[in-house]
Amino acid sequence: MTKLDPIIAVKDVEASAQWYHQIFGFRNAHGGKDFAVLLDEDDVVMLCLHQWGIDEHPSLSDQRIPAGNGFLLYFKTDNMPKMLNRVEQMHWPIEEALHQNPNSRRKEFSLKDPDGYFITVTTYHEYEG
Repeated sequence: MTKLDPIIAVKDVEASAQWYHQIFGFRNAHGGKDFAVLLDEDDVVMLCLHQWGIDEHPSLSDQRIPAGNGFLLYFKTDNMPKMLNRVEQMHWPIEEALHQNPNSRRKEFSLKDPDGYFITVTTYHEYEG
């Protein structure tokens, strides 16, 4: 078996964990100021948050490099209205308004998280083809 647990470096693990909870409802299963494991409602690991410069991981050491260059967090949800409403209630800036993506033919919107990682939220779908 192979599984991917994406890890992103953040300035404030606890604040970022709270932000992801507010938007997506993720629960922090491994709390702390240096590392967090965020789970969905089915206890599936969705994202890990790692404090910049801790544990000497080469790609998580220099926060002066812009976050997420060439990286997109692409969340598929069966509850788009709820996610969009949460973002709007927080008055969080939306980078790309809700629209239909001509490639996937699915509704989506985009925003950046507190550390500048670009996020696209789309209606749940399986990949075709």
